[in-house]
Amino acid sequence: MRPLEGLLVLDFSTLLPGPLASLVLAEAGARVVKIERPGRGDEMRSYEPKLGEDSVNFAMLNRGKQSIAIDLKAAGAVDELVPLIRRADVLIEQFRPGVMERLGLGYDTVRHLNSKLVYCSITGWGQNGPKAQTAAHDLNYVAETGMLGLTAGADGAPVLPPVLAADIAGGALPGVVNILLALRQRDITGFGSYLDIAMGDNLFTFLYWGLGAGFAGAGWPRPSADLVTGGSPRYQIYRTADGRYLAAAPIEDKFWENFTRIIGLPDVLRGAGAPAAQVRAAVAERIAGKTAAEWQALMAGRDVCCSIVATLEEAVADPHVAARRLFDHTLMAGGRELPAVPVPIAPVFRAAPTRGAAPGLGETTDPLLSI
Repeated sequence: MRPLEGLLVLDFSTLLPGPLASLVLAEAGARVVKIERPGRGDEMRSYEPKLGEDSVNFAMLNRGKQSIAIDLKAAGAVDELVPLIRRADVLIEQFRPGVMERLGLGYDTVRHLNSKLVYCSITGWGQNGPKAQTAAHDLNYVAETGMLGLTAGADGAPVLPPVLAADIAGGALPGVVNILLALRQRDITGFGSYLDIAMGDNLFTFLYWGLGAGFAGAGWPRPSADLVTGGSPRYQIYRTADGRYLAAAPIEDKFWENFTRIIGLPDVLRGAGAPAAQVRAAVAERIAGKTAAEWQALMAGRDVCCSIVATLEEAVADPHVAARRLFDHTLMAGGRELPAVPVPIAPVFRAAPTRGAAPGLGETTDPLLSI
């Protein structure tokens, strides 16, 4: 039995944060019902590339869910949802603050229908504060929390991150963690709770090291100046002879000794007192002298904390990924079967590898609303 079997989740969210949160809950056994607009549904359905009628993105994030199509602004719409709300365990929404209240679905309203409901609101900046109503996307959150400014490259310009850190690490996963905490609290008190999940708030956790240095008076972090921002030769990306890159992280002395011995760095540059810029240049020169494959062979089986920077295609084909069975669960969409997006749930809490599909827009409206 998966740990969340028997739980009903009503998901009013769209795009990434809320749908990913409810996907994790679904993979752990919860029954997830998406509440979507008639006609268009979740905006993610229209994204490219398409796989059948909907986008691959939508299929990946909504595997194994059900869908109700209902116009929340229409007269009587909320009344139609009342039976489901009374039975639900969790409600997820990510509208701007105040929207659910205007629709007649705010927490103060629904908790009187169901005192055990865990109500999770995921927003960019939270339910209060000067930015609460500000429109933004992932790039804006990482920009305004100081994270993006620490990615500056050689020309001083920040590097566009390919990872949607705010949506996933700041919104979806904290949402899941807090929903599970609220469900555990409900086991004790018998009552649900309201969860205010702010993506911007949760990004600061990833900058704990910079916060510590700044608050302690040791100086606020700067790009290309600190250990993890490029200021150390022991945590750096070096170009190889064939135009690929070596991600080198031999931070501890034992790893640094192994690394510098393999690349032939002079003894005078190995010690802690050597000028960082000079050491970095010397290491870069040596790494540039051999191809990625040559360095991979030289460092194989050695404790050096170094990796050749892989493409995503190479990464998913890694034998280690196959051994971990990361992509054993599959997704049916557009008449095709493809690997499902991995979710951070331990295998013991998931079913054996399954084949799932995302719901068609409103395909379960009638049976669910007629209960």
